[in-house]
Amino acid sequence: MEHRTAPSVIESGAEHHPADIVTMRASAHRLLAPDAKPIAPEELQTLTLALRGHLELLVVDVEVAARSLPADGAPRACVMAAAGEARMRLRLGAGDNPAVRMSVAMRLARSVNALCTHLERLTVRQP
Repeated sequence: MEHRTAPSVIESGAEHHPADIVTMRASAHRLLAPDAKPIAPEELQTLTLALRGHLELLVVDVEVAARSLPADGAPRACVMAAAGEARMRLRLGAGDNPAVRMSVAMRLARSVNALCTHLERLTVRQP
């Protein structure tokens, strides 16, 4: 039997909405800001789920946008490495104690920031 992955949003023909970079960065900033306030466990769980959702959207958008770069170039390799790292972080478990849960959330937030930056750079319209 042939093994296949589920089609992406692009491949499935489903309606695709552009990433809301401002909201995604605000979610990441909640954890990564130098003056970030402590987060209650319930809020951290909600924020972690939001960050995972943001990454699922961003990875697809970034990978599609990276296709416009030369296949053998360093910029495309850098973008694809960031997308690959984000996919790896999406596989991280939730964590079995508060410190690990916070660490996982912060890693997700860093990937959200990185992919937002890549997407912004890849989608800037030249006059």
